[in-house]
Amino acid sequence: MSVACIVVAAGRGERLGEERPKAFVEVGGRPLVWHALQAAARSARVSYVVVVAPGGFEGDPALSGADAVVPGGATRQHSVANGLAALPPETGVVLIHDAARCLAPPSLFDDVAAEVLAGYDAVIPGLAVVDTLKVVDGAGRVTATPDRSQLRAVQTPQGFARAVIDRAHAAAVERGDTDAPDDASLVERLGLPVHVVAGHADAFKVTRPQDLLLASTVLARRAAAV
Repeated sequence: MSVACIVVAAGRGERLGEERPKAFVEVGGRPLVWHALQAAARSARVSYVVVVAPGGFEGDPALSGADAVVPGGATRQHSVANGLAALPPETGVVLIHDAARCLAPPSLFDDVAAEVLAGYDAVIPGLAVVDTLKVVDGAGRVTATPDRSQLRAVQTPQGFARAVIDRAHAAAVERGDTDAPDDASLVERLGLPVHVVAGHADAFKVTRPQDLLLASTVLARRAAAV
């Protein structure tokens, strides 16, 4: 069964404090999206990669390794839908990956795809939560303290059977649901189970300037290990 990956790179990323769209901010001399694209392309499972890019960046050299590049939409969900529409008809498994998680290793793509190929309709990587979390109301009062042993910090790539993720996005459009927190949430809203596998420490999301420093450190560590 053919596995394709959609790399979502259309966000603005205002919190990073850069003029360029976040996916085109450089770390280690290359844009974040370049690193994400290389990881997807090096996966032993992925055979086709689509990048969803901001308008005007579709021809950027950083995207030259993609099989297809399509423009993003008004929301992340719309951008993913554009990527889904660009997949080859023979695609049976879809991985959806945020370019901001630019250092997720190829092995994580392999692990998620393998679980979908084994029969799970939806698979997401996650890490155990180490902080104590509180639920608060609008006035800032604590209303609950969840058991962190049951919590996971979710990452990407998230993997899905093609028919399931297509159905989930179509159902969201019918509901008028336009800004889900992630693609797995759309599958959950269908009442279908989502399977969690072990995530990876390097698959952190670059959101703030200090995350760029962390990404540089990871790249230096990798270079020293070669």
